[in-house]
Amino acid sequence: MKTPKPDYRMNRGILTAIGAIGLAQGLKILTHKKVTGNWDVKKAISTGGMPSSHSAGVSALASYVAANKGFRHTETALSVTFGIIVMYDAQGIRRHTGEIAQLVNDLEDQFSKISGEFPSYEYIEREKELKELLGHQPVEVAAGALLGTVCGIISAKIEGK
Repeated sequence: MKTPKPDYRMNRGILTAIGAIGLAQGLKILTHKKVTGNWDVKKAISTGGMPSSHSAGVSALASYVAANKGFRHTETALSVTFGIIVMYDAQGIRRHTGEIAQLVNDLEDQFSKISGEFPSYEYIEREKELKELLGHQPVEVAAGALLGTVCGIISAKIEGK
């Protein structure tokens, strides 16, 4: 019996998901420019913003798996369920955490003002503020999901040729 040769190629589903994440991160630079009028290449490595790279990655994987395995396959069910959890978290818990961080930063600014008026009040200001842009608005999640779905379907079609 002949031993099969090992396949050292990267899993196409992983490449598809990572590619969609990279594309979404790159698009954040363009959407930031459109909204603010300023170029900021740091957006390519930041959390939050339009479109959601989390949503793009999990949607790309789910649509790629569905296109290859079919909608009734267990792998499709796993990737879709995983995707729903990630997208819910991105627009829910992570977004609310960012809103709380904004409130804490605002509160600290108020303490800083008050401490100047009351010399006996000891207040040590933090060196840096909490990060506020953590999660996504629902439209950012939807845009990421749409981008990822298109990437997943295109990747499956290219592989099928």
